[in-house]
Amino acid sequence: MNEIVSLNIGQFALIYLLLIVVLIIMKKCQISQTKLLFVASLRMTVQLVLAGLVLTYIIQNPHPIFTISYLLLITGFAIYMVLSRNKDINRRFKVIVAVSLASTGLSIVAFFIMIVVGVSLFNPQYTIPISGMIIGNAMTGVSLGLKTFNENIRAQRARIDSLLNIGATPKKILIPFVNQALETALLPTLYAMVGMGIIALPGMMTGQILSGTSPMTAILYQIAIIISICAVTCLSVFCSLYFGYRTLYNNKQQIQI
Repeated sequence: MNEIVSLNIGQFALIYLLLIVVLIIMKKCQISQTKLLFVASLRMTVQLVLAGLVLTYIIQNPHPIFTISYLLLITGFAIYMVLSRNKDINRRFKVIVAVSLASTGLSIVAFFIMIVVGVSLFNPQYTIPISGMIIGNAMTGVSLGLKTFNENIRAQRARIDSLLNIGATPKKILIPFVNQALETALLPTLYAMVGMGIIALPGMMTGQILSGTSPMTAILYQIAIIISICAVTCLSVFCSLYFGYRTLYNNKQQIQI
């Protein structure tokens, strides 16, 4: 295996030239998101550099408290991001979303690290990057599922009221919205799985190959992680919506949205 080629600051800076191409196209097409492009690029760079410095320290100085603190931090931030994008849901619904995201995300992480890989959960070299991928995808899935669920309910509020007036139960009315939102949340992961290995080599696999890992080992890890991502997306969205939708109606079978 050849050694990985390290990038110096000058080489790394060249990648930002591609953003100029994006900026030119956005200007030409009159897309008024140039400020967002700049802010997103800056935040991404600063956040990842800081994360790199923190991870370097943690991996060089492994201690259970560092790993657990990092896990709790990313889980808390994921919950915050989901709830900040769905401020209209009621308090009980928010608690259910938070518990669902945390419990399913951390359970899948523990299963992957301790059962599949077979190392300690406190091993930062494995736990931190893998938990980031799993919990990050759970966050994206729940956000997409909640967005779809809420938008569909608002769009069909008149139909919901009509069904209530003719005696339909809230459960019978709302379950189809839950199912549709779950399907929408799962589709990006399922489509990614279909094209994986033919259209593109996934990020985790690419990173491992670049670092000198055997391609077959990288493939096995990638298959394991994508199945874990599919499972955590399905479980976190299902639990959030299946238990959360019950908070939208009272004992008198009145839907309160």
